[in-house]
Amino acid sequence: MSHLFEELDYAVTPIGALSLRRRRDLRLGVDVFEIKLGDEFLMTSHFTASEVALGRLGVAACHGGALDVVVGGLGLGYTAQAVLEHAAVHELLVVEFLAPVIEWHEGGILPMGRALAENPRCRLVHGDFFAMAASEAGFDAGQPGRLFDAVLVDIDHTPELALDARSDSFYQPAGLAALRRHIKPNGIFGLWSDARTDQGFLDRLSQAFPQAWAEPVTFHNPLTDRPFTQTVYLARNGSGAGA
Repeated sequence: MSHLFEELDYAVTPIGALSLRRRRDLRLGVDVFEIKLGDEFLMTSHFTASEVALGRLGVAACHGGALDVVVGGLGLGYTAQAVLEHAAVHELLVVEFLAPVIEWHEGGILPMGRALAENPRCRLVHGDFFAMAASEAGFDAGQPGRLFDAVLVDIDHTPELALDARSDSFYQPAGLAALRRHIKPNGIFGLWSDARTDQGFLDRLSQAFPQAWAEPVTFHNPLTDRPFTQTVYLARNGSGAGA
């Protein structure tokens, strides 16, 4: 059996103290991995249904094959892993602002080991997703202006509850429209949120994209022993320039 509690890593980052913890849940008989930023929980392996749903729903909504996908936010890797389940995905770029998180995957200390770091279809990129989304160059430094079939984001808690000020303008119509420039015609934008559907954000998303909708994801929360609902927002780009 594992130690009841162990801090696997601790690092000071530009947005606060980051820690990776593993603890034993004696009630369920499993090891739980948790990422914290300061006093806030960023992610737990206790429940990952909506992170997985973001990857699966986002890719399923795409058209065609040989898909190029961006995931903003690496975390424990469940969204990226779900994207790579699809044989139609040609290349996945995962943009992560916190360098230690990439190092955890490269070092294999997380539940999925080095699966993402060693997958030839996956590239882990250290960078600021929000700055890239607002830029002309976009997400691939080797191919400035490159377009993607899907851009899926799991960084902030909700559109209204951000980790820091970097994303202040991203969730507004102008910020979303800037991101849209990096998505192919008919391509998909997806966003994870730790809350039920926010109609205000869905309205803003509809201002930036021709089509937008929300997919509630309800799962059993073992911490409260009750159902809990989070949201995956999806939007489709137009069929051509100016659409």
